[in-house]
Amino acid sequence: MRMSINVLAVGKKINHRANARYIVLGLLLLLVMSVKAQFDPQIGQYMYLPAAYNPATVGEGDLLKVAGLHRMQWTGIEGAPMSTYFTFGSPFEIGKTKHGAGVRFLNDRYGLWTNQTFHIQYAYRQKLGKGTLSVGLDLGFINVSFHGDSVNLSDLGESEYHTPGDEAIPMGEATGMSFDMGAGLYYRTSRWYVGASYSHILQPAVELTTQTATVPNTLHVRGTMYVHGGYKIRLRNRDFVLIPSALLQTDFRSWDVDVSLMTEYLEKYRWGLSYRVLGGVGILLGVEIFNGFDLGYTYELPTSKLMVESFGSHEIYLSYSLDILRPKRTNQYKSVRFL
Repeated sequence: MRMSINVLAVGKKINHRANARYIVLGLLLLLVMSVKAQFDPQIGQYMYLPAAYNPATVGEGDLLKVAGLHRMQWTGIEGAPMSTYFTFGSPFEIGKTKHGAGVRFLNDRYGLWTNQTFHIQYAYRQKLGKGTLSVGLDLGFINVSFHGDSVNLSDLGESEYHTPGDEAIPMGEATGMSFDMGAGLYYRTSRWYVGASYSHILQPAVELTTQTATVPNTLHVRGTMYVHGGYKIRLRNRDFVLIPSALLQTDFRSWDVDVSLMTEYLEKYRWGLSYRVLGGVGILLGVEIFNGFDLGYTYELPTSKLMVESFGSHEIYLSYSLDILRPKRTNQYKSVRFL
């Protein structure tokens, strides 16, 4: 779904000579037929917000963490995606066992569509070898809206592809909600980490309802698998650390891979480069403002033909972390980021 909707949203902007009937036809196909492609948005700073796609990472370590991320994709193009993530996670102990719990929220808008998701997350942790193995689950809801009140077909007239007042096109807002769940695994040591998760396990079917359209519209959300990992490389100058990482995202029909190389200095300042196979190249910057507060920024430049129409993508990340399991050591704070 992700790529199909994005193409629809920017089609008129990219190709000024496109016939409007093809745009209408594409809209009809998206509404009347089942939409089957990747549902979740892209994020550039995936390594700092793993709870957005893997519930096994919620409340990792000893840190309570509140984080938010806002992404403006393909700025300069009308209807381009805009996504906001919010996550909250905290570790806790029951006897000698360790756990994590939290919530995540997503508001994702692109073209005439808005997706909102809310999930409760839980993770169980067990010491294994030199690291810790986590098993996680999240449960929640997907709410999808189509803003039909923004559709303007008055200038298209009547053709073999379209007639004014077509009942298949909602002229008001069409909305639908469905139950959703995901699961994940995560293993972390002092030097490296690896994780795998699967979102939308039940592949929910969201029935879009409206008072104006009589043709049933169903949005089928396909399950998405994520595989992510990273490694810490300590240089001779111990003040500097290199951290390569990667994220694979696939619904087994389409796929995308993000790779990045970050440099950290004194566990406070960071900078690096990223590359998305189907997206573009990016610059990542970050700083620990003061103990517990972390700020990150990403600028991505498309590598496709979108480059001539877009000013690139911008992403802001902000988080606050607090050591709640070892409060006596908060004055000896260490970086909230991985490793």
